[in-house]
Amino acid sequence: MTAALVAVVVLFAWNLGAHYTGATMGMPYASRSISLWPALAVVAALSLLGAVFASGDVERTVGEHLVPAHDVQTATALVIVATAGALTMLFNYLRLPTSTIQILVFCVLGAAVAAHLRIDWGTLGRLVLVWAAAPVGALLLGYAFTHGLDRVAPPAQRLLPLLLVAVGVCASFAMGANDVANATGALILVHVTSLRAAGAIGGAAMFVGALTWGRRILDRVAFDVVRLDLSMASAAQGVQALVVILAVTQGYFTSMNQALIAAMAGTGVARGRNTVDRKQLEAIARGWLIGPAAGFGLAYAVELLARAA
Repeated sequence: MTAALVAVVVLFAWNLGAHYTGATMGMPYASRSISLWPALAVVAALSLLGAVFASGDVERTVGEHLVPAHDVQTATALVIVATAGALTMLFNYLRLPTSTIQILVFCVLGAAVAAHLRIDWGTLGRLVLVWAAAPVGALLLGYAFTHGLDRVAPPAQRLLPLLLVAVGVCASFAMGANDVANATGALILVHVTSLRAAGAIGGAAMFVGALTWGRRILDRVAFDVVRLDLSMASAAQGVQALVVILAVTQGYFTSMNQALIAAMAGTGVARGRNTVDRKQLEAIARGWLIGPAAGFGLAYAVELLARAA
């Protein structure tokens, strides 16, 4: 059972590496500040580093604070990771950015309810507050950062492509720290590995995922969803990285996609124009609503079936 859990964790982390290429390097790639394969290589390498060296607090939140770790059986942990991973793969196939964090947490809740486990509602409440505050903060900061970059002197404007790639690097590191726990938190939940080892396992899988399947979401975010100039792209990507890093340092994780989309909307408000394709945005919003609900329902059903078998 433990071997199966590790295998599913690796597959889930591989999907995460592919899923967040757009959220981390979508803006640099869209602005032609970096080409395809260097962009994917940056995501792969920096997400690995973030997962290994900066994911411990978030992994602890997933693995120790949502439900009592001593009450969780390996089979339940397997249900959680398998259902969350399957839904993430589906969203990757559909090329829809979503919140894998929210999917994972609701899979934990669904399995916990079915298994009659205690839920730490305080931790859940704090996560919900972070999820609610992050997009609002990103929108306001996107507005402010765009106005700030517009005031930069023209000679300095030429440095914006380098700045945009730099914030993409920061976002990729933040993604590894923020999102690897979606997959590897289950290893902490049932005491399979240490925090650092779990981060390394998940980070390595994310590295491979970004390189092998990351182009689908990267192309979608870069070319189908938004219309930004260089200053706006720099502001949006920088705000997203800042918001996520702030959450991670407090031991919480938030949606990179939601932070980025909100920041892009803020840049549009600053310029007085719409920067996000409405139909694409509506599709993404549906994904954000459907994902958590589907996670809860699927994990609940699978856990009940597993217990009845």
